[in-house]
This record gives sequence, structure tokens and C-alpha cells, in this order.
Amino acid sequence: MPGVLGRTGRAAIGTGYGLDAQRRLANKADFERLLREGIRQNWSGYTFFIQMRAQGPARLGMLVTRRHAAKATMRNRIKRCIREAFRHEQASLGAMDVLVRPPLGARPGPRMLDRLRKLFLELRK
Repeated sequence: MPGVLGRTGRAAIGTGYGLDAQRRLANKADFERLLREGIRQNWSGYTFFIQMRAQGPARLGMLVTRRHAAKATMRNRIKRCIREAFRHEQASLGAMDVLVRPPLGARPGPRMLDRLRKLFLELRK
């Protein structure tokens, strides 16, 4: 019996768990605007830059550099954890832009995913 991800490994259409283009910060101007004008919050080593919008879904951006992990595979795993946590909590965030910078030396895994889900829930307060 396939779950939410189905047999293909992709989020099922209409479940709200996807991360399509409307839910991502894709251009440089959005990143720079959040870094310059967004509210900065630090929790558990993670830095969040947040800015509320009038309408639309929550959008995610990530800042994961070589300083966070030297190997690209490790950086990609960190990004996957951030995206997965965001997917699960995006419905409760409302119309906001969120830019996430993990702590240096962060290790991807179940602990990171659980911590990020809790932190995303804190953002809505």
C-alpha cells in the first residue's frame, strides 16, 4: 500500500506536501530582500530570516555553503532535511517567506529533521 509519496517517490498531487516553484525562493532578489529586510531569529544554532507577505503559500530558501559542509553530498543531505521539515509544516506557516541557514557542522538525519519541524512550528507564533 503506497503512502503519501506513492510508488514514484514523489509527493502525490493535491496532498499539499509538495515543494513546487510557488513554494521556493528562487531568485537572488528574494534572498537579498530577506537578508536585508527580514526579521532575523536564531534558535538552536539555526538562523531564520522571516518576512510576512499579504497572501500566498509559505516560501522556503536555504543558505548552505561549503563552510557548513565541505562535501556537496553532505550539503545536499542538509538541504533535504530542511526541505522535508518545511514540507510537513508549510500549511501552518501561512503567507511568509523563510530563509534558513543551518549551524556550521550540522549533521543531517532524524534529529535534524525533528528539530527543524519544531522550529518551523515556532515561526508561526
